[in-house]
Amino acid sequence: MAQSITILVGTMTGTADMVAQEVQQALETAGHEGKIVMMDGLDAKVFAPDGVFLLCTSTYGNGDVPDNAQKLYASLEADAPNLSAVTYGVIALGDRTYKDTYCHGGIRFDALLKKLGARRAGEILMHDAGSGTLPEEVAAEWVVPWVEQHLEKDTELA
Repeated sequence: MAQSITILVGTMTGTADMVAQEVQQALETAGHEGKIVMMDGLDAKVFAPDGVFLLCTSTYGNGDVPDNAQKLYASLEADAPNLSAVTYGVIALGDRTYKDTYCHGGIRFDALLKKLGARRAGEILMHDAGSGTLPEEVAAEWVVPWVEQHLEKDTELA
């Protein structure tokens, strides 16, 4: 069954946006719909239509979410909406040389969404910038099995 997924992008340098574009292409090739939405200026209302979201975010500074994701993160914390009808996944980008804060942009979003009642489908995809692999290729290979294993299965049970 085809899935419609909103890909929310938090980025400082454009890498997460590039990853999101490859993910969108992989989804569409497999017959799903992927809509990319940059986190710039978004607030908690972005989750109002419920549905399925894939957060694709880098980590910046001392384990922070990127600048363009700060408003959304703060809004989720302040408004504390009930996200129990939201299903999400996370692609977290980071660098293992920053051991204590590796992929914390995505990890922080994950913890907050869980706290607000959203349900994460599958495990977080964490990509290390120093791994020698391209994050857009890794994410594009990951996303279709993620949909098939964690989203289509849930749809059949509903």
